[in-house]
Amino acid sequence: MARFDFESLIKKDREARQHDHFSGTLLDYLEIVRKNSKAAMLAHQRMHELLTAPGVETVNTEEHPRLKKIYGSETLKRYAFFKDFYGIEKSVMKIVRYFHAAAMKGEESRQVLYLVGPVGAGKSSLMEALKKALEMSPPIYSIKDCPMREEPLHLIPKHLRPRFEDLLGVKIEGDLCPVCRYRLKNEYSGEFERFPVTTSEFSIRSRKGVGVVPPVDPNNQDTSVLSGSVDISKMDLYPEDDPRVLSLNGAFNVGNRGIVEFIEVFKNDVEYLHTMITATQEKSIPSPGKGSMIYFDGIILAHSNEAEWNKFKADHTNEAILDRIVKVEVPYCLELDEEVKIYQKLLKNSSFSAHIAPHTIEAASMYAILTRLAPSAKVDPLTKLKIYNGEDIVEKGATKKVDIFELRDEATREGMSGISTRFIMKALDTALSDSECNCINPIAVIETLVKATKEMTIADDEKKRFLNFLQDSIKKEYNKILEKEVTRAFIHGYREQAESLFNNYLDHAEAFISARRIKDRSTGEELEPDVKFLESIEEQIGITGTAARGFRQDVTAYMFSVLRSGGVVDYRSYEPLKEAIEKKLTASVKELSRIVTKARVRDKEQDGKYNAMVDEMKSNGYCDHCCNVVLKYAANNLWKD
Repeated sequence: MARFDFESLIKKDREARQHDHFSGTLLDYLEIVRKNSKAAMLAHQRMHELLTAPGVETVNTEEHPRLKKIYGSETLKRYAFFKDFYGIEKSVMKIVRYFHAAAMKGEESRQVLYLVGPVGAGKSSLMEALKKALEMSPPIYSIKDCPMREEPLHLIPKHLRPRFEDLLGVKIEGDLCPVCRYRLKNEYSGEFERFPVTTSEFSIRSRKGVGVVPPVDPNNQDTSVLSGSVDISKMDLYPEDDPRVLSLNGAFNVGNRGIVEFIEVFKNDVEYLHTMITATQEKSIPSPGKGSMIYFDGIILAHSNEAEWNKFKADHTNEAILDRIVKVEVPYCLELDEEVKIYQKLLKNSSFSAHIAPHTIEAASMYAILTRLAPSAKVDPLTKLKIYNGEDIVEKGATKKVDIFELRDEATREGMSGISTRFIMKALDTALSDSECNCINPIAVIETLVKATKEMTIADDEKKRFLNFLQDSIKKEYNKILEKEVTRAFIHGYREQAESLFNNYLDHAEAFISARRIKDRSTGEELEPDVKFLESIEEQIGITGTAARGFRQDVTAYMFSVLRSGGVVDYRSYEPLKEAIEKKLTASVKELSRIVTKARVRDKEQDGKYNAMVDEMKSNGYCDHCCNVVLKYAANNLWKD
């Protein structure tokens, strides 16, 4: 194996970083800004560019049938930056909309971005993504050795700013911090053009441009966590109002030009949040001791669960803070396909290497979503889940029309409660850890979820409802899925019989529709269309009575249209008829069950059919172990006498 040249890689990276590094004076920086005004971007504009730079896809739902069913005629925007976030498209769009308005210096630039939602919905992950975006961004220009890493244009005196703004094409906001103001006067004799300017990167670990404020005990709150403190060790050296005694290392100081994150923001005392109000509306924070206010340009992010929000909102004395908040709800995912992607992503990022049988993650995802859905008088929970997933609901041969927007209107808080993503992941982890054959399947995961649910500390009636989802709704739905899957594999060995049934059905249906006799292919005898035979196929999918004529017309018309367009027809051409034929073929329950359970009475022909069925299932994603487990389960639960 050839040795990789790590040294070259390291040197190349170091050279690139040295190229990004800048060291000069304000005069040098002014020339940079004159050529590229974006060098002096404010924090919100910088973040908006970071979020949109990877790419934005505008999706017209009219061109996507499934999305149209879910979102109607609404235009969706998908951001490549958030490609690993699933099922919260609307929340992501609101977040980017906030940054866009703030980048344009709208009112949002003076407001807190606040995310609220249930535990495990993705609030913290969204916050981490924004902070990591800053870490990966190019360095910013700042005044050298400034504790606030502030914008170098602050050095320009107020009376000269209009002229400089015209020359540079930028609006100069903000004032020098007390430390830099002192240095300008005493170290550079007011000659601001000589003041050194450098570049500075963002770093979460080193607290450069990213400040984090965890909840603090209300009885022991100290605002120095937010805006720094006075360094007592220097009080003997300098006067009390001397800037050199200031230690500007609070969250707002280090988060200037970047992000300040408030974790579980409303667990703090209201008085503690007054600094947040001035930082948003006035764009300034208090200086420690007796110093003047300090200019602040940063993004203030906050998040908490809904209970904390409701408690805080109920107190009318908090109106001043509420008026300075842009609230974005981050609910649980309610789309089955998107929920499945969440667990696939998390499992991919883990070190588990076990085989996962088909529909395992789907069954777990169904449980999560069912617990999050509000009950409706219009549909049962499972049907509602399918509608929210953009599926067509077919009952007795006709599409059932249920308006998804009516369902949402009757449950406005939907998605803000239920089983969390973390709960499901822990159950999957448990099933994977307990697996002796390095393989998990839906049956094992459902059992694990039942045990985990029984141990939950929730109300008994809610626990009973959740368990009913697992032991009734999901189990029945999985049985249907499994029956179709096994049937499909079973039919694979009976392809000739399926095609024979299809051709016979087509002949008799065509004769029935055209009111003519049919010629027997073996004897040449002319016979009446066999209506009982047609009905025996149609009843497999619930088509009876007057609906049968329409179905026969649809089948024959579809087949002729395929032939006219040069296509080839077989038993799989028309999905409803394909399903009916497959069900008709598997009507011999004892034979199928005998094949599945490997009973001793299985003859040589059946043995061949069984092996063909197993091979087909393995090609569909099953391993030997899970194939054996689900087939035995099917035999014991799906085809009893």
